[in-house]
Amino acid sequence: MQQDMNGGQVADAVKGHWVDRRAPAWLRPYARLARWERPIGWWLLLWPCLWSSALAAIAAGAPWPNPWHLLLFLIGAVAMRGAGCTYNDLVDQDIDAKVARTRSRPLPSGQVSPLQAKLFMIAQALTGLLVLVQFNSFTIMLGFASLAVVAVYPFMKRVTSWPQLFLGFAFSWGALMGWAAEFGSLAWSPILLYAGGILWTIGYDTIYAHQDKEDDALVGVHSTARLFGDWTKPALALLYGGATVLFALAFSLADAGPAAFAGLALGLLHLLWQIVTLDIDDPDQCLKLFRSNGRYGWVLFLGLVADALVQGLL
Repeated sequence: MQQDMNGGQVADAVKGHWVDRRAPAWLRPYARLARWERPIGWWLLLWPCLWSSALAAIAAGAPWPNPWHLLLFLIGAVAMRGAGCTYNDLVDQDIDAKVARTRSRPLPSGQVSPLQAKLFMIAQALTGLLVLVQFNSFTIMLGFASLAVVAVYPFMKRVTSWPQLFLGFAFSWGALMGWAAEFGSLAWSPILLYAGGILWTIGYDTIYAHQDKEDDALVGVHSTARLFGDWTKPALALLYGGATVLFALAFSLADAGPAAFAGLALGLLHLLWQIVTLDIDDPDQCLKLFRSNGRYGWVLFLGLVADALVQGLL
């Protein structure tokens, strides 16, 4: 695929997106570094924050989650997901150059320089910092603590078959943040929500990683997709089943009611559909199923919000 220095097409980017059609040529490489044309990434980072906020509302007897917190989490998720993707691409540019799906990304294809990417990453991180300091001091410290996990994640695929576990540590951190923003402390409920989020993340990112398993084997990159292989479906059953049990325990400890558990039950049906439908040798279907976890997030969140509303008005 031919590239140009003004932001040519990227093989694994969404085609026909606003980045291609409307963004100025100079902005396109940066938009692709931040994956702005692929919102599923920041949605997956955002959902644990929103679940936690809604669960905290139930525990506090409020009729809905704090709208200001929800807005801050949205802005922060977009900014920090973009910063994380940029950081990941800086660390992985040599590997990305060897993988068919990623060699046309802005850094390995030369659309941006490493210095430009670093400055862009800093700008996004500063946006995230501006969001973070709007919260109470406990939440601010908790947010800073997440940076340690974010920093080590891109290196894990080189040393362990469980890089998805470390992605889970990072992407599920919001399960702690939403509760902390409301109460200024933690409890078992958000901790169990966090643990469930980790298992959910390992599951959906295993599906995603099956797209690259052949290239990963060639360049020596590890993943749970390679680890599980033909046992992926049973592994997903354990991961998604464990996530559901942990979510149920978190809901119970926060005194959630029937609406929240109804959302969890519907979400479980969606996860079972993913397992039954999955063909690990069909990259297009793996990507489709991975993206469907955005809908799973909506189902759980709406169930929690409905439960907060019912309980708050009683």
